[in-house]
Amino acid sequence: MLTQYYPPEIGAPQNRLHELAIRLKNKGVSVEVLTALPNYPKMEIFEKYKDKRNREETIDGIKIYRSWIYTSPSKSIFARLLNYFSFVWTSYWRGRRLQSFDYLLVESPPLFLGYSAMALSKKLNAKLIFNVSDLWPESAEKLGLVTNKTLLKMAYKLEKKCYATSILITGQTMGIVNDIKKRFPETKVSWLPNGVDISFYNPEKTPDNDFRERNGFKKGDFIFFYGGILGYAQGLEIIIEAAKDLKNTSAQFVIQGAGPEKEHLHSLHKKYALQNIHFLDPVAKSEMPGILKSVDVAVVPLKKLDLFKGAIPSKIFEALAMKTPLLLGVDGEARTHFIDNAKAGLFYTPEDVNSLKKQALYFIENPNQTKIMGERARQYVTQVFDRNKIAEGLYDELQNM
Repeated sequence: MLTQYYPPEIGAPQNRLHELAIRLKNKGVSVEVLTALPNYPKMEIFEKYKDKRNREETIDGIKIYRSWIYTSPSKSIFARLLNYFSFVWTSYWRGRRLQSFDYLLVESPPLFLGYSAMALSKKLNAKLIFNVSDLWPESAEKLGLVTNKTLLKMAYKLEKKCYATSILITGQTMGIVNDIKKRFPETKVSWLPNGVDISFYNPEKTPDNDFRERNGFKKGDFIFFYGGILGYAQGLEIIIEAAKDLKNTSAQFVIQGAGPEKEHLHSLHKKYALQNIHFLDPVAKSEMPGILKSVDVAVVPLKKLDLFKGAIPSKIFEALAMKTPLLLGVDGEARTHFIDNAKAGLFYTPEDVNSLKKQALYFIENPNQTKIMGERARQYVTQVFDRNKIAEGLYDELQNM
C-alpha cells in the first residue's frame, strides 16, 4: 500500500487503509505500507518521528516504511504542492529499495502520488490498483480550490494515465465508480466502500463515560454532534446558524475536529456569543465509541454541490454502528443508503438552515423515534458496511486476478 496518510495520524483514509491492511493480513496476505512521516492535520512532523527516528516500524503486525515529506502550516497552493510532490519524490526513492510484490495499491488523493505509484509498480514488478476515495481533480475544480488551468490540465492528464496503467480501479462510493466507468469505459472498476469495525464500535460493549459531565452539559440537554475535518466542503457555518435560532431549546451543538476553517468558525461563534455551541479538539480513535454513545444525534453536512451526490462521509459509519442516528445534509448516495433504505435518521436540504432546524426539532420532540432510528442504524451498517465483509470481497477479487 502506498499512501500519504496513515496511522498514528487520525483521519478517514488512515483508519480505512489500516483496517483493510489488518484484515488482508488475517487472510494470509503479506501486506506492507509505504507512507510519509506522520504530520496530519497540523502539518508538523510528530515528535517521536523527528530526527530520522521510527522510519521503519510495525503497527498491529503491519510493516510500515516511512519517507520524508515537506510540511508547512501555510495554506498557499505552493506549500500544498510542495507537500504533495516531496512525498511523490521520496516515496519513489524509498520504495524502489523494497522487494517485489504482486500488487501495489495506491490511495488517491493526492492524485500526484500516481507518479510514484506507476514508477514503483514497474520497478517492483507489481500490478497497480488505484484506489479512489475522492474524484480529484474534479472535486478540487468544482469547489474552486484549484483554478489554475495549466495545473488542472496536467492533473486530468495524470488521472487518465493512472487509470490506464492500473489493472484495477477501486472506488469508495458507487458515485465514484459510476463516474469513472462513464468517462473511462475500458477500465475495470470495483466498489470498495468505507465501512466500520462493528466489534470496536459496539454500544453494548462500550462503557458509559463522563463526556457530558466533563464538557458541562446538563441533564436534559440534547446533543447534536459533528466530528471530523473542519473544511470548506463541509459548510459547517450552517450548524452555527442553526444553533443561533435554537438557543432557547434543549439543543446543544458539539463541533469536534481541526482543519482549515477552524479559525473562521471560531470567529463566527464569537460574533454570535452562543452558549449552545461547543468546540472540542480531535481525540484518539479509542475515545470515539464513548463519545458517540454519549451524544444524541450525529450531524453530517456537506455543501450543496452535484459533486457530493456520490459522497459518503466516513464519520457516518461509526455513528450508525453506535446506534446514533443521523441528521444528514448530504443528498444522493448517502441519503439513499441511510435515510431511504436504513431509515436511520433524517435528511435536511444541504445549506438550508431552516430545513436543518426543522429536523433538529423533530429529534428533540420525538425521543422514542430517535431511539428506533438508532436501532435501525446499527442493523444496516452491520449488513452492508462491515469491514470484514468488505475486505473479504477485495481478497476474493485479488484471488481471481
